[in-house]
Amino acid sequence: MLTVELIPDPEFGGFTARLPDIPAYGEGETEDEAIADLKVALRGYIEAFGLEEAMARSSSPIELRTLQWDLTELACG
Repeated sequence: MLTVELIPDPEFGGFTARLPDIPAYGEGETEDEAIADLKVALRGYIEAFGLEEAMARSSSPIELRTLQWDLTELACG
C-alpha cells in the first residue's frame, strides 16, 4: 500500500499527486487524472532505478504529524 499526497492548485486549478518517499509526481485537472499521471511517472522511476529501489523507498516508515503553527508568527521572525 502506498500513501499518495494530493495537492490542489488554488491559483491555476488541477492537482498534483506525489508519493512522499519516491521522487515521482503526476499532474491533472482532476484527482483521478493526477493519480493516473503519477502511475506513469512511477513506472518511469521503476524503469530507471529498479523495482527494489522503489520498494525500499516506499516501505520505509513514515511518521506524519499535525502541528499547530501560526504562519504569521513565522513570517515575522
